[in-house]
Amino acid sequence: MNIMEGKVALVTGAASGLGLATALEFAKLGASVAMADWNLEQVNQAADKLAEDGYKTLAIECDVSEDAQVKDMVNKTVAHFGKLDYAYNNAGVQNQLAEAADQTMEDFERVNNINYRGIWSCMKYELQHMKEQGSGAIVNCSSIGGIRAGAQPGVYHGSKHGVIGITISAAVEYASCGIRINSISPGLFYTGMSEEMIEGGQKEALDRMMRMVPIGRMGRPEEIASAVVFLCSDAASMIVGHNLVVDGGLTI
Repeated sequence: MNIMEGKVALVTGAASGLGLATALEFAKLGASVAMADWNLEQVNQAADKLAEDGYKTLAIECDVSEDAQVKDMVNKTVAHFGKLDYAYNNAGVQNQLAEAADQTMEDFERVNNINYRGIWSCMKYELQHMKEQGSGAIVNCSSIGGIRAGAQPGVYHGSKHGVIGITISAAVEYASCGIRINSISPGLFYTGMSEEMIEGGQKEALDRMMRMVPIGRMGRPEEIASAVVFLCSDAASMIVGHNLVVDGGLTI
């Protein structure tokens, strides 16, 4: 059922993982999808694969930590498809594990420039177009790290707390303009980031967290995709400024 036929969606971090799964879900429901990622080769391949299956896609190279690139990404989307109805601001990175006293300014800036300022920048330019249209829906990607604590990933957690903060603030500002803004907080999912955690020596921490998940498994990217698409859809028309936790019960 093409409930999003004629709509346009923009997804960052769309070359793989949660972003790719969400881009595919938007496309399956009939939306045209702009797929943005810093890895141009990988996002081109992903967009081409969807196009081969008959979906309308546009690949865009964008480092969300660069404000000018974000502005260009949104402008390219609107120029190509004529408008912007939905956005999933998903791009993010993990910090280098270290206790607070040992964290470096370089890593702090890297993580926050992508995870926090990057989402702020994406939302800023998306909202400019959506306000002119008088409609739109945005979902920002936080994390269960945005609502809980943990030793050593403090820089990452701080950035994700910030995402929830700017989401609810903007949601209040733009609800009367016909624009709904929400965030989503994934738990443990099979993604490139989880693979990086294992490769970076965090398998024990990951296993320890897994034992706390009532549902007894890691999530699948398409389960986040379904949640994002729901928040953007008319079925969620009364949901504003909400942080949807999708974690199999981990945080409870």
